[in-house]
Amino acid sequence: MSWTPPPYPADPGDSPGGPSSEERTWALVSHIGSLVSAWFALGILCPLLVLLLKGSSPFVRRHALESLNYQLTLLLLIVAATVVTILTLGIGLLVIVPVGVVIAVLALVFIIMATMRASNGEDYRYPLSIRLIN
Repeated sequence: MSWTPPPYPADPGDSPGGPSSEERTWALVSHIGSLVSAWFALGILCPLLVLLLKGSSPFVRRHALESLNYQLTLLLLIVAATVVTILTLGIGLLVIVPVGVVIAVLALVFIIMATMRASNGEDYRYPLSIRLIN
């Protein structure tokens, strides 16, 4: 039995024929761009920029917020793992490293799934994401 997050409610600002090609592209960038921006700084930069630049579209806004919330959730997990490692004088790494590898693989899979949904003009909700920003 698998759990799926509830879908987004219909937004009155959505286009009647679905999102345009440009909207789908920007929604896609908000997800996959987080992987690229994570190499240089933080994964939250790209979805935040997309939200600020193209957030007037309800479709792009939903995807950018979803990606931003997911990246913030991952950042909180990294901070918590760092604190546990420091408090346990490094012994916590015996648990944190294997769990971290599993989380990293799942994060990559979820980001790819979100990117594919955005390119198809569909909404996506990351599982186990803390919705900090609405």
